[in-house]
Amino acid sequence: MIKLYDGGVTIQNGCPVKAQEKTGSEKTIARRILEAHNSPSTDGQLHITFDGLISHDITYVGIIQTARASGLKAFPLPYVLTNCHNSLCAVGGTINEDDHVFGLSAAIKYGGDYVPANQAVIHQYAREMMTGCGKMILGSDSHTRYGALGTMGVGEGGPELVKQLLKNTYDLASPQVVLVWLTGDVPHGVGPHDVAIALCGATYKNGFVKNKILEFAGPGVKKLPMDFRIGIDVMTTETACLSSIWETDEKVAEYLKIHGRADAYKALRVEDGAYYDACIEIDLGKLEPMAALPFHPSEAVTLRELITNPGDHLREVELRAKEQFGGKAELHLTQKIVNGRLTVDQGIIAGCSGGMYDNIAEAASILNGFDVGCGDFSLSVYPPSIPVNLELLQNGVQQQLLEAGALFKPCFCGPCFGAGDVPANNALSIRHTTRNFPNREGSKPGNGQLAGVILMDARSIAATARNHGVLTSAADIAYDAPKAVTRTFDAAVYQKRCYFGAGKPQPGHALKFGPNITEWPKIPALSDNLLMQVASVLRDPVTTTDELIPSGETSSYRSNPLKLATFALSRRDPEYVTRANATKALEAARADGLVPPELETVLSKLGLSREDAKTMQLGSVIFANKPGDGSAREQAASCQRVLGGCANICYEFATKRYRSNCVNWGMLPFTLDKDAEFPLAPGDFLYVPDVKRKVEAGDEVFPAKALRADGSTVDLTLNLKNTSAEERELLLRGCLMNHYAAQNRE
Repeated sequence: MIKLYDGGVTIQNGCPVKAQEKTGSEKTIARRILEAHNSPSTDGQLHITFDGLISHDITYVGIIQTARASGLKAFPLPYVLTNCHNSLCAVGGTINEDDHVFGLSAAIKYGGDYVPANQAVIHQYAREMMTGCGKMILGSDSHTRYGALGTMGVGEGGPELVKQLLKNTYDLASPQVVLVWLTGDVPHGVGPHDVAIALCGATYKNGFVKNKILEFAGPGVKKLPMDFRIGIDVMTTETACLSSIWETDEKVAEYLKIHGRADAYKALRVEDGAYYDACIEIDLGKLEPMAALPFHPSEAVTLRELITNPGDHLREVELRAKEQFGGKAELHLTQKIVNGRLTVDQGIIAGCSGGMYDNIAEAASILNGFDVGCGDFSLSVYPPSIPVNLELLQNGVQQQLLEAGALFKPCFCGPCFGAGDVPANNALSIRHTTRNFPNREGSKPGNGQLAGVILMDARSIAATARNHGVLTSAADIAYDAPKAVTRTFDAAVYQKRCYFGAGKPQPGHALKFGPNITEWPKIPALSDNLLMQVASVLRDPVTTTDELIPSGETSSYRSNPLKLATFALSRRDPEYVTRANATKALEAARADGLVPPELETVLSKLGLSREDAKTMQLGSVIFANKPGDGSAREQAASCQRVLGGCANICYEFATKRYRSNCVNWGMLPFTLDKDAEFPLAPGDFLYVPDVKRKVEAGDEVFPAKALRADGSTVDLTLNLKNTSAEERELLLRGCLMNHYAAQNRE
């Protein structure tokens, strides 16, 4: 059903064939869009200026505070602030709404748009109000994907949006482009999440599309409705690709026309002679309903396999949980197999992936005349925007679902990041949402709580609800297609509730600060030499940003860097914050001219003197095999930094966006050679001499000496590869904020 071709292909007579030479890359849709947004330079990098920016309330306060400290006067391009992530958190008293009040005041002062809570989830609003063929949008959320509408969306950490707000560019090496060639017709019961899960399963673990752009084309595209395309597209983030783009056609034109932007349509077509670095062929006709097992969207199995043999699959999940959490929390999902059938506790259809009109309408058709039962199973539906909710209401879809026992919830991202419909301990939830990482559903493994999430398409979730929680594939039941309706879009609700101030700043308008909103603490510049103490060692194959800084109720404190930092690694390594703070205290003493006995002992064993302490900086460091999969939240890096973190050490970074977050916050993104050992444990020290000079010179190899708890020393070689001149300047200054503030002074 999915075939990978790891070699160049070219388009001939409208079809992909093996390329004989690497020419024609400039003819891809992706490359044409990138070049249209690029400022040419001689450094071999792309320097991209976006058409618009978008953020939600987990990220926009930090972005605006960083930009203010860097010299922001007004938003130079359209910037939309949405409030879809924390509007219902019952933690922290007034601070969630305080942030929303700050956001509105910032939109007025600097000239932006503001979308109040529960009006729309971030990506649906962008689709409805911002997209246009050939455009590029940068969002501070990893699922910024609008390729199905002809718009290249890129999800990055907040500092990258700060650069755009300060009229600087998004810089990257020219990415490879991978052709995704679609053929065939989608079978009965198969939805967009099934396609997406199959694609993630085929490409994530092998890194086939990591940091590349996916370009969707082929005869299968025309057969897919827009919501179906959008549902696949938003999940491309989970393949670890950089962005996505699709061919556009009359269905895209109709979508934009319905949404009042007919002039935003432009035909985007693959061209004969276009060269692609690799190809993925997907025969839609051979796909079947899928399931992504905990704890990643790439843990893909067919739903048929899971239904037929649940025991083996769930025992593997239980083992993964035991290994990952060291017995602090366990899953006992095999207990949910009753008479050979797997039963689940909860179904969720929600947000930017599951909440599409077509998904909800088809779920309603499956449940028409049936009910979800009065047992343990529950079904909740979260539409993606008020305009979509109005359509569902007007067309009777909402009534169908309510009559079946489903619950309708606000336009809120909660279930996707652990702030809504958190399941019970040891419960099993099936979800048409974007992620099923550990504790992403809201549990706290450090407190002995853990639930499991299986990602599935809304169709099979509805089929399971129809059977009162017994896992069921939509392919195995008969149901009528939803009644055909003329799709509409009523923008009046946005006109009545949203603030539209793009390009109309009011400099005299005061920002409104709640008591939790604080300025960033002072970040030091890089010193001549660097002494690092290991604060955490994470040896899992991949470490997600949700482990580095948990989502859910912790994000209520997003506007207070020091308070938020107390949650860093709290659900993965609860001792990390204590260790980092101890190192930070040693550094504070050193900066005051003192050399505490503990530090003096370390210096002596490393062959250094008290005088050497004057020319160094002491900070904490995290080691992880492959950190940064998942969310674009820059707090994963900034929380480490405000706790005195100065570097990450890994074999590779899971995503470009997390590495960029580390650099933008002045943390050295060190890597190890693949065959090198990392022989250190928390509490050990690592000395990197002459670090400032070597960063200035663009050196890539940094010899280091480690001191272990037993007093022994060992030599390590750290790498700092593929670092641009601007990135080195950020590292030298200590962070992006320092860099731009210094530029303003100069």
